[in-house]
Amino acid sequence: MRPHGRRPDELRPIALETGFNKYAEGSCRVHFGDTHVACMATVEQRVPAWMRGTGRGWITAEYGMLPRATNTRTEREAARGRQSGRTQEIQRLIGRSLRAVTDLEVMGEMQIRVDCDVLQADGGTRTAAITGAFVAVHVAFERLVSLGILEAVPLIDPVAAVSCGVVRGAPLLDLDYEEDSTAESDTNFVLTGSGGIVEVQGTAEERPFTESQFLELLGLAKKGIGELVAFQKGALGIE
Repeated sequence: MRPHGRRPDELRPIALETGFNKYAEGSCRVHFGDTHVACMATVEQRVPAWMRGTGRGWITAEYGMLPRATNTRTEREAARGRQSGRTQEIQRLIGRSLRAVTDLEVMGEMQIRVDCDVLQADGGTRTAAITGAFVAVHVAFERLVSLGILEAVPLIDPVAAVSCGVVRGAPLLDLDYEEDSTAESDTNFVLTGSGGIVEVQGTAEERPFTESQFLELLGLAKKGIGELVAFQKGALGIE
């Protein structure tokens, strides 16, 4: 039995709350169990210098953890004067995931910056951030449509992410921190609503995992992503 009585193929309790921030063009507060992430999308009527004149838009992301997101206080990266390699890797992953499902040409020369701040961490912060960031970006695009700046939301497909791992020999969906810290292997899957693979990050912590175990994890991820996309659509009020 898992720590909180979940089945091997069961997600943690999921909640997606849109509109919690009155200033951002799009916002979503996402809960994956005890992991809570605030995602806010800001629209800018400009693109990075290297994209000027291309007629294409851009989506980028920043990620960070509040000092007491974990059981002991972590020093702010700003106080240290630099971002960790982990932070840089995660925010690039969030940006890639969002761009993979966006028609950047339809956007025109505008940029959306997504800020993902971890309020409380209990494993799976990057997967929660990607799932919530998609909702925040969708809301921002809806606002642009309502203002007549865009004709339609330029998102091709939903995108969400979930972790899976082998813990004590058993493949499990959506690991919390206790499970992740003892996993023999863990993998983060970023998939689209139609089943396309955006990114897979897999690591063997104790011993290599087999191809059959990987396929089991992929099957769990597809099930979990299907449920997460349903939560996203519910939060957005779309079918």
